[in-house]
Amino acid sequence: MVPWKLRNRWLNCLLLASQMNFLVTHIYREGNQCEDILANIRHNVDNLTIWFQIPEYISSSFCKNRLGLPSFRFVTH
Repeated sequence: MVPWKLRNRWLNCLLLASQMNFLVTHIYREGNQCEDILANIRHNVDNLTIWFQIPEYISSSFCKNRLGLPSFRFVTH
């Protein structure tokens, strides 16, 4: 069920989506480490943040991604 105040927007989205060909996929956090870091930081911030250059804390992940290098996440139990 879609909330009443969002129903018109939802129906418009469905109409637009029915006219497109697209595929929805999932990328694990290892596949986009920059986004994972930004999402974790954004989770703890209450205001809008705009960067005009790559933040220092994701620059190494960005460079690895740009070079096509893999990134791994090791989990210990």
